Amino acid sequence: MSIHPTAIVAEGAVIPASCAIGPYCTVGAHVVLGEQCELDSHVVLDGHLTAGNKNRFFSFACIGIAPQDLKYAGEPTRLTLGDNNDIREYVTISRGTVGGGGHTTVGSGCLIMAYTHIGHDSHIGDGVILANSATLAGHVTVEDFAVVGALCPVHQFCRIGKYAYIGGGTTITQDVLPYSLTSIERNNHAYGLNKVGLERRGFTPDQIKELRTAFRALTGSKMNTSQALEAINEKIAEGAGDHVRYLAEFVQNSQRGVIK
Repeated sequence: MSIHPTAIVAEGAVIPASCAIGPYCTVGAHVVLGEQCELDSHVVLDGHLTAGNKNRFFSFACIGIAPQDLKYAGEPTRLTLGDNNDIREYVTISRGTVGGGGHTTVGSGCLIMAYTHIGHDSHIGDGVILANSATLAGHVTVEDFAVVGALCPVHQFCRIGKYAYIGGGTTITQDVLPYSLTSIERNNHAYGLNKVGLERRGFTPDQIKELRTAFRALTGSKMNTSQALEAINEKIAEGAGDHVRYLAEFVQNSQRGVIK
Protein backbone atom coordinates (compact mmCIF):
# COMPACT_ATOMS: atom_id res chain seq x y z
CA MET A 1 0.00 0.00 0.00
CA SER A 2 1.29 3.46 -0.92
CA ILE A 3 0.35 6.00 1.76
CA HIS A 4 2.37 9.21 1.93
CA PRO A 5 3.77 9.85 5.42
CA THR A 6 1.94 13.20 5.64
CA ALA A 7 -1.47 11.61 4.98
CA ILE A 8 -3.83 10.97 7.89
CA VAL A 9 -5.82 7.73 7.66
CA ALA A 10 -8.20 7.03 10.52
CA GLU A 11 -8.33 3.65 12.17
CA GLY A 12 -11.22 1.68 10.71
CA ALA A 13 -10.86 2.91 7.12
CA VAL A 14 -10.78 0.05 4.60
CA ILE A 15 -8.08 0.64 1.99
CA PRO A 16 -6.83 -2.16 -0.31
CA ALA A 17 -3.10 -2.52 -0.91
CA SER A 18 -3.58 -1.48 -4.55
CA CYS A 19 -4.64 2.06 -3.59
CA ALA A 20 -2.36 5.10 -3.50
CA ILE A 21 -2.86 7.96 -1.05
CA GLY A 22 -0.87 11.12 -1.70
CA PRO A 23 0.49 13.83 0.57
CA TYR A 24 -1.71 15.64 3.09
CA CYS A 25 -4.83 13.56 2.36
CA THR A 26 -7.34 12.84 5.12
CA VAL A 27 -9.38 9.62 5.15
CA GLY A 28 -12.12 9.11 7.74
CA ALA A 29 -12.82 6.05 9.83
CA HIS A 30 -15.93 4.95 7.88
CA VAL A 31 -14.43 5.19 4.40
CA VAL A 32 -14.30 2.01 2.30
CA LEU A 33 -12.31 2.13 -0.95
CA GLY A 34 -12.24 -0.39 -3.79
CA GLU A 35 -9.16 -1.57 -5.63
CA GLN A 36 -6.73 0.78 -7.40
CA CYS A 37 -8.18 4.06 -6.15
CA GLU A 38 -5.84 7.07 -6.24
CA LEU A 39 -5.85 10.17 -4.05
CA ASP A 40 -3.51 12.82 -5.46
CA SER A 41 -2.90 15.29 -2.61
CA HIS A 42 -4.92 17.27 -0.04
CA VAL A 43 -7.99 15.09 -0.68
CA VAL A 44 -10.61 14.73 2.08
CA LEU A 45 -12.73 11.57 2.20
CA ASP A 46 -15.20 11.67 5.08
CA GLY A 47 -18.35 10.10 6.48
CA HIS A 48 -19.86 6.74 5.58
CA LEU A 49 -18.35 6.72 2.11
CA THR A 50 -18.07 3.63 -0.07
CA ALA A 51 -16.20 3.91 -3.38
CA GLY A 52 -15.75 1.24 -6.05
CA ASN A 53 -12.65 0.39 -8.06
CA LYS A 54 -10.30 2.68 -9.98
CA ASN A 55 -11.66 6.00 -8.79
CA ARG A 56 -9.25 8.92 -8.97
CA PHE A 57 -9.61 11.88 -6.63
CA PHE A 58 -7.67 14.99 -7.63
CA SER A 59 -6.25 17.63 -5.31
CA PHE A 60 -8.50 19.40 -2.80
CA ALA A 61 -11.59 17.32 -3.56
CA CYS A 62 -13.86 16.94 -0.50
CA ILE A 63 -15.99 13.83 -0.82
CA GLY A 64 -18.58 12.47 1.62
CA ILE A 65 -18.65 15.67 3.64
CA ALA A 66 -21.60 16.71 5.81
CA PRO A 67 -24.58 18.07 3.84
CA GLN A 68 -25.17 21.79 3.61
CA ASP A 69 -28.53 21.51 5.32
CA LEU A 70 -29.48 23.26 8.54
CA LYS A 71 -31.59 20.26 9.57
CA TYR A 72 -28.62 17.89 9.50
CA ALA A 73 -27.66 16.85 13.03
CA GLY A 74 -24.78 14.46 12.45
CA GLU A 75 -26.78 11.36 11.50
CA PRO A 76 -24.75 8.53 9.87
CA THR A 77 -25.93 9.12 6.30
CA ARG A 78 -24.08 7.79 3.26
CA LEU A 79 -22.38 8.45 -0.06
CA THR A 80 -21.74 5.66 -2.56
CA LEU A 81 -19.56 5.93 -5.68
CA GLY A 82 -19.29 3.37 -8.48
CA ASP A 83 -16.16 2.52 -10.48
CA ASN A 84 -13.82 4.43 -12.81
CA ASN A 85 -14.82 7.95 -11.86
CA ASP A 86 -12.57 11.00 -12.22
CA ILE A 87 -13.26 13.49 -9.42
CA ARG A 88 -11.35 16.63 -10.31
CA GLU A 89 -9.92 19.50 -8.27
CA TYR A 90 -12.05 21.19 -5.59
CA VAL A 91 -15.11 19.01 -6.22
CA THR A 92 -17.46 18.70 -3.24
CA ILE A 93 -19.95 15.85 -2.86
CA SER A 94 -22.19 15.78 0.22
CA ARG A 95 -23.57 12.68 1.87
CA GLY A 96 -27.33 12.37 2.31
CA THR A 97 -29.79 13.63 4.89
CA VAL A 98 -32.36 11.67 6.87
CA GLY A 99 -35.20 13.65 5.30
CA GLY A 100 -33.97 12.91 1.79
CA GLY A 101 -33.42 9.19 2.15
CA GLY A 102 -29.98 9.40 3.72
CA HIS A 103 -28.02 8.45 0.62
CA THR A 104 -26.20 10.31 -2.15
CA THR A 105 -25.09 8.15 -5.10
CA VAL A 106 -22.76 8.51 -8.07
CA GLY A 107 -22.61 5.81 -10.75
CA SER A 108 -19.62 4.60 -12.77
CA GLY A 109 -17.56 6.13 -15.53
CA CYS A 110 -18.38 9.73 -14.62
CA LEU A 111 -16.23 12.82 -15.17
CA ILE A 112 -16.86 15.35 -12.41
CA MET A 113 -14.87 18.44 -13.40
CA ALA A 114 -13.24 21.05 -11.17
CA TYR A 115 -15.30 23.05 -8.66
CA THR A 116 -18.46 21.00 -9.23
CA HIS A 117 -20.81 20.56 -6.27
CA ILE A 118 -23.17 17.59 -5.86
CA GLY A 119 -25.62 18.30 -3.06
CA HIS A 120 -27.11 15.91 -0.53
CA ASP A 121 -29.44 13.09 -1.59
CA SER A 122 -28.62 13.59 -5.27
CA HIS A 123 -28.35 10.62 -7.61
CA ILE A 124 -25.97 10.62 -10.56
CA GLY A 125 -26.14 7.86 -13.18
CA ASP A 126 -23.42 6.20 -15.24
CA GLY A 127 -21.31 8.00 -17.82
CA VAL A 128 -22.39 11.47 -16.66
CA ILE A 129 -20.24 14.55 -17.34
CA LEU A 130 -20.56 17.51 -14.99
CA ALA A 131 -18.46 20.35 -16.39
CA ASN A 132 -16.55 22.93 -14.34
CA SER A 133 -18.57 24.62 -11.60
CA ALA A 134 -21.81 22.79 -12.26
CA THR A 135 -23.73 23.10 -8.98
CA LEU A 136 -26.42 20.59 -8.12
CA ALA A 137 -28.62 21.47 -5.17
CA GLY A 138 -29.95 18.70 -2.97
CA HIS A 139 -32.23 15.94 -4.29
CA VAL A 140 -31.19 16.35 -7.94
CA THR A 141 -31.26 13.33 -10.28
CA VAL A 142 -28.96 13.21 -13.31
CA GLU A 143 -29.61 10.14 -15.43
CA ASP A 144 -27.17 8.08 -17.51
CA PHE A 145 -24.93 9.80 -20.07
CA ALA A 146 -26.30 13.27 -19.48
CA VAL A 147 -23.96 16.27 -19.78
CA VAL A 148 -24.34 19.34 -17.55
CA GLY A 149 -22.36 22.30 -18.87
CA ALA A 150 -20.05 24.63 -16.99
CA LEU A 151 -21.50 27.14 -14.51
CA CYS A 152 -24.95 25.52 -14.54
CA PRO A 153 -26.97 25.81 -11.31
CA VAL A 154 -29.62 23.09 -10.92
CA HIS A 155 -32.55 23.65 -8.55
CA GLN A 156 -33.54 21.17 -5.86
CA PHE A 157 -35.61 18.14 -6.92
CA CYS A 158 -34.94 18.63 -10.64
CA ARG A 159 -34.45 15.60 -12.86
CA ILE A 160 -32.16 15.58 -15.89
CA GLY A 161 -33.05 12.85 -18.35
CA LYS A 162 -30.78 10.35 -20.08
CA TYR A 163 -28.54 11.62 -22.89
CA ALA A 164 -29.54 15.25 -22.30
CA TYR A 165 -27.00 17.98 -23.04
CA ILE A 166 -27.22 21.27 -21.15
CA GLY A 167 -25.22 24.22 -22.48
CA GLY A 168 -22.91 26.21 -20.21
CA GLY A 169 -24.41 28.85 -17.92
CA THR A 170 -27.98 27.53 -18.16
CA THR A 171 -30.10 27.82 -15.02
CA ILE A 172 -32.20 24.69 -14.49
CA THR A 173 -35.40 25.09 -12.47
CA GLN A 174 -37.51 22.36 -14.14
CA ASP A 175 -36.89 18.86 -15.42
CA VAL A 176 -34.69 18.55 -18.51
CA LEU A 177 -36.04 16.35 -21.29
CA PRO A 178 -34.00 13.23 -22.07
CA TYR A 179 -32.18 13.28 -25.43
CA SER A 180 -32.54 17.07 -25.59
CA LEU A 181 -30.31 20.07 -26.19
CA THR A 182 -31.14 22.76 -23.64
CA SER A 183 -29.35 26.09 -23.48
CA ILE A 184 -29.47 29.63 -22.10
CA GLU A 185 -28.65 30.79 -25.64
CA ARG A 186 -32.17 29.68 -26.57
CA ASN A 187 -33.80 31.43 -23.59
CA ASN A 188 -33.43 28.38 -21.35
CA HIS A 189 -35.46 26.26 -23.77
CA ALA A 190 -35.04 22.78 -25.13
CA TYR A 191 -34.39 23.50 -28.79
CA GLY A 192 -33.89 20.10 -30.35
CA LEU A 193 -32.58 16.58 -30.22
CA ASN A 194 -29.04 15.80 -29.04
CA LYS A 195 -28.40 14.10 -32.39
CA VAL A 196 -24.60 14.15 -32.29
CA GLY A 197 -24.52 12.75 -28.76
CA LEU A 198 -26.97 10.00 -29.66
CA GLU A 199 -24.98 9.02 -32.74
CA ARG A 200 -21.84 8.78 -30.63
CA ARG A 201 -23.68 6.47 -28.25
CA GLY A 202 -24.70 4.13 -31.05
CA PHE A 203 -28.31 5.12 -31.67
CA THR A 204 -29.57 3.90 -35.04
CA PRO A 205 -30.97 6.25 -37.72
CA ASP A 206 -34.44 4.81 -37.13
CA GLN A 207 -34.25 5.46 -33.38
CA ILE A 208 -33.12 9.03 -33.98
CA LYS A 209 -35.92 9.55 -36.53
CA GLU A 210 -38.53 8.34 -34.03
CA LEU A 211 -37.18 10.63 -31.33
CA ARG A 212 -37.05 13.61 -33.70
CA THR A 213 -40.72 13.11 -34.53
CA ALA A 214 -41.58 13.02 -30.81
CA PHE A 215 -39.52 16.14 -30.14
CA ARG A 216 -41.26 18.04 -32.91
CA ALA A 217 -44.54 17.36 -31.17
CA LEU A 218 -43.19 18.46 -27.79
CA THR A 219 -41.04 21.46 -28.68
CA GLY A 220 -41.66 22.43 -32.30
CA SER A 221 -45.42 22.50 -32.63
CA LYS A 222 -48.31 24.59 -31.35
CA MET A 223 -49.61 21.69 -29.27
CA ASN A 224 -49.62 21.96 -25.48
CA THR A 225 -47.93 19.23 -23.46
CA SER A 226 -51.06 17.09 -23.08
CA GLN A 227 -51.77 17.22 -26.79
CA ALA A 228 -48.13 16.42 -27.61
CA LEU A 229 -48.24 13.39 -25.31
CA GLU A 230 -51.37 12.14 -27.08
CA ALA A 231 -49.54 12.39 -30.40
CA ILE A 232 -46.49 10.61 -29.00
CA ASN A 233 -48.62 7.85 -27.48
CA GLU A 234 -50.19 7.29 -30.89
CA LYS A 235 -46.69 6.72 -32.29
CA ILE A 236 -45.99 4.30 -29.44
CA ALA A 237 -49.17 2.41 -30.26
CA GLU A 238 -47.97 2.22 -33.87
CA GLY A 239 -44.73 0.56 -32.74
CA ALA A 240 -42.33 3.33 -31.75
CA GLY A 241 -39.44 2.00 -29.65
CA ASP A 242 -38.45 2.03 -26.00
CA HIS A 243 -36.70 5.41 -26.22
CA VAL A 244 -39.87 7.19 -27.29
CA ARG A 245 -41.82 5.36 -24.59
CA TYR A 246 -39.28 6.46 -21.95
CA LEU A 247 -39.53 10.06 -23.19
CA ALA A 248 -43.32 9.99 -22.82
CA GLU A 249 -43.10 8.45 -19.33
CA PHE A 250 -40.54 11.07 -18.31
CA VAL A 251 -42.89 13.90 -19.24
CA GLN A 252 -45.92 12.23 -17.67
CA ASN A 253 -44.09 11.60 -14.38
CA SER A 254 -42.46 15.02 -14.07
CA GLN A 255 -43.14 16.70 -10.73
CA ARG A 256 -41.74 20.14 -11.59
CA GLY A 257 -42.75 20.31 -15.25
CA VAL A 258 -40.32 20.02 -18.14
CA ILE A 259 -38.31 22.65 -20.00
CA LYS A 260 -39.81 22.87 -23.50
